Amino acid sequence: MRGIRHLPPEAPVRISAHVQSSRDAHRVTLSTADNARPFAVAAKPSGAGSSVNGGEFLMLALATCYCNDVYREAARQGIPVDGVDVEAQADFEGVGLAARNITYRARIASPAPAAAIEALLRQTDAVAEVQNTLRAGVGVTMRPWEARDT
Repeated sequence: MRGIRHLPPEAPVRISAHVQSSRDAHRVTLSTADNARPFAVAAKPSGAGSSVNGGEFLMLALATCYCNDVYREAARQGIPVDGVDVEAQADFEGVGLAARNITYRARIASPAPAAAIEALLRQTDAVAEVQNTLRAGVGVTMRPWEARDT
């Protein structure tokens, strides 16, 4: 795409999420480059799993990625941004079926000219890592599993 800047590759950064769920506890830990921190996610009322589902988290990942990247790209371009509002949605049609119709939209509050904001939105869309991961259709591999006695 014309006018879209892709930055040179950097060293890979490992990002992970860890969920530990039992009848007695529900813990979520997020980590970027070995910087681990807890993330508050309530257990289901039954105690079996998270109160938030994976589809909701996927939409949160898309919205969060784009929101953060708007601020990053705006700073690189010297565009003032007073606020960002991003909404992501998808249709999930059944158990085991991939999401369809994934869309997102953003609103940016800024005193910058409309043309600069439009260019910022396009640039950010081009470099948003989570969006680009889905667009690329990156494979997901389950590593060897283990069963534990209780």
